[in-house]
Amino acid sequence: MTSLIQNVVIDCADTYKVGTFWAQVVGYPLADDDEPGDPEAVIVLPGGIGLYFAQVPEGKSVKNRLHLCLKPDNPRDDEVQRLLGIGATMVDDRRKPDGRGWAVLADPEGNEFCVLRGEHDSPPNHGWPTDPTPA
Repeated sequence: MTSLIQNVVIDCADTYKVGTFWAQVVGYPLADDDEPGDPEAVIVLPGGIGLYFAQVPEGKSVKNRLHLCLKPDNPRDDEVQRLLGIGATMVDDRRKPDGRGWAVLADPEGNEFCVLRGEHDSPPNHGWPTDPTPA
């Protein structure tokens, strides 16, 4: 017997704000009935897995124990700049001069995620686990 992943839950104070940020990151919208002030919001990704934003009373206080690793469809450095422009912050820049490495960013409430190399980078990231990604 096995289990499938249905949602990846992101705890936050403002589900609509954080959900809107992630909608811009992944290019898929929040559910039609999600509105500002809702205690939960969701983005359904291809394949049916959801990014589920759950309102919690406490703020983030320590490093994530689980994080998302993004493989962009444009060059990694361009994607890092795009994400910084929509509200991400740089946590740790682990990019190397030879093109390897990754960038650790945070969403507007401090949840960390990594941006790996994409197919347009040199050397390309053809798949996991090319870049180790502890955020």
